Amino acid sequence: MKTLTKSPLFNPDGDTDVRLRRMVGGNTTNLNDFNNMKYPWVSAWYRQAMNNFWIPEEINLSQDTKDYPRLDKAERTAYDKILSFLVFLDSIQTVNLPNVAEYITANEVNLCLNIQTFQECVHSQSYSYMLDTICSPEQRNDILYQWKTDEHLLRRNSFIGNTYNAFQLDKNFFAFVKVLIANYILEGIYFYSGFMFFYNLARNGKMPGSAQEIRYINRDENTHLWLFRNIILELKKEEPEMFTPERVEAYAEMMREGVAQEIAWGQYVIGNNIRGLTPKMISDYILYLGNLRWTSLGFEPLFPGHEKEPEDMAWVSSYANANMVKTDFFEARSTAYAKSTALEDDL
Repeated sequence: MKTLTKSPLFNPDGDTDVRLRRMVGGNTTNLNDFNNMKYPWVSAWYRQAMNNFWIPEEINLSQDTKDYPRLDKAERTAYDKILSFLVFLDSIQTVNLPNVAEYITANEVNLCLNIQTFQECVHSQSYSYMLDTICSPEQRNDILYQWKTDEHLLRRNSFIGNTYNAFQLDKNFFAFVKVLIANYILEGIYFYSGFMFFYNLARNGKMPGSAQEIRYINRDENTHLWLFRNIILELKKEEPEMFTPERVEAYAEMMREGVAQEIAWGQYVIGNNIRGLTPKMISDYILYLGNLRWTSLGFEPLFPGHEKEPEDMAWVSSYANANMVKTDFFEARSTAYAKSTALEDDL
């Protein structure tokens, strides 16, 4: 197996010819040169991400403080558990992205990873702001650490967390690519039961501020998804030995497991107890997302019969389509400076 080497911090003998640049294993100078990029898609991604700048506290949660105590038991339980899971996801992303960046030798891609890391911090701040606004400090701490007491939530966290930890223990190339795939699953599959739950509350006239926070997070996650999809696609071209049929099958099995866990989680935490959602709607939507993510990497669908967005879930995209930002996860372009005051929620 090809050796995975950490990118040097200072390398005066690095290549200055952009044609020699590689995603992994290149001889980089680490000079950030915005005029010479190996990967032309980076420029559009960078500007999109910069235009996405927003501040959590600009979103008004006053209605949420009134709505939260009035949620029925099933809605309150789902709100707490899903928020706990989202807090974990963004927290582990903040910690792990620098581990990925250590082995990326395309400096322009590392610029993107640094922006993503910052945005994951903002997302964690958003969840803290939501919790500090709507509930007591004791309730907040209980929600933040539910994975310590909820075995299902702990299993969810363990799937991605153990993949990340495995790379820390054995930093080989195959383990590195599996980290990229795990990241892609996290961004493209794991968030979506949570997102659709908050959007469903909003369309039922509840917790509108929480849904607005999620819309901004969702927009950022679209760009993160686009970033990791492109990193994986570039590696398919540059490192074909990491994409032999046997290894692709291992990645496919990760996707199947991610989808299965997302369905089980959505049915556990939402089930048939939330107005506007059913177990079948959850399952159909997640299977569709699994196909969308996998085929976007250039592979055949994993879940036959689920190639199209379910008609009864089209409202999710409507909520995610904030400020005319395209919801095609890999063709997103910014249309305006995206501070939260610029968003008009007309749903």
